[in-house]
Amino acid sequence: MNFTKMQGLGNDFIVFAGDTELPANASDLALKLCDRHFGIGADGLVYLLPSQKADYMMRIINSDGTEAEQCGNAIRCAAKYIYDHGMVDPSRTELRIETIGAGPQQVQLTVDGGAVRAVRVDMGEPVLDGLSVPTTIAKERVVDQPIQVDGREFRFTAVSMGNPHCVIFVEDAAEIDLHVWGPKLENHPTFPRRVNVEFATVRGRGHADMRVWERGVGPTLACGTGACATLVASVLNGKTERAATISLPGGDLFIEWDERDNRVYMTGPAEIVFKGTL
Repeated sequence: MNFTKMQGLGNDFIVFAGDTELPANASDLALKLCDRHFGIGADGLVYLLPSQKADYMMRIINSDGTEAEQCGNAIRCAAKYIYDHGMVDPSRTELRIETIGAGPQQVQLTVDGGAVRAVRVDMGEPVLDGLSVPTTIAKERVVDQPIQVDGREFRFTAVSMGNPHCVIFVEDAAEIDLHVWGPKLENHPTFPRRVNVEFATVRGRGHADMRVWERGVGPTLACGTGACATLVASVLNGKTERAATISLPGGDLFIEWDERDNRVYMTGPAEIVFKGTL
């Protein structure tokens, strides 16, 4: 079984292509292969499968064996893999990749020397209705909402980018202990399907820092959907413009929330780390 290890801003994946459907043992494989001491090591598995609605379908299995609806860093890696491995005509610089949570997504490729150097993804419209994110809060928009965790109050904004996010603005995101607050917020009863947790610090109208606790994974160096959710939350809270750079531990993503079509666009890199045979 051949695999390719890829990363987008340090958010890393084991990519498999060639299967016609998701293997029945995908969850068990994720637990084994994503282990950084006894396996290959990754934040998740990515399967590239046939699609009736797009060029390919992407299925993502987190390192804990659960399936993610969508992942912004993974879809950039998937797009680079598809193009660089000749799975589409080399004259094409636009692809459609189907996801479980956000449906088919349009991807634009920046190609140089026959390889993809950057990927711009149409991440779709953000979901802001409280019950649809989902949260247990019946509001059209859950913005700057107080939440109590072990006697401490945070204020969060809820956004779904095909998967649920809880964005919390703090004075210094680097000072937050993700291992303490991440799992407690992820599993808080306010979030019936658990949640990805972003702590963000706004540096200016066009720049914010972000750290993330990913649902089913833990702390990661980057989260594409989390960066999109952070930009949307920043706009809703009047903190940034509708286009800004979101800096993550693994690097920068440029995020735009287009007022004309209400869609969020993410631009960033993806890289192949190594290839192997299992």
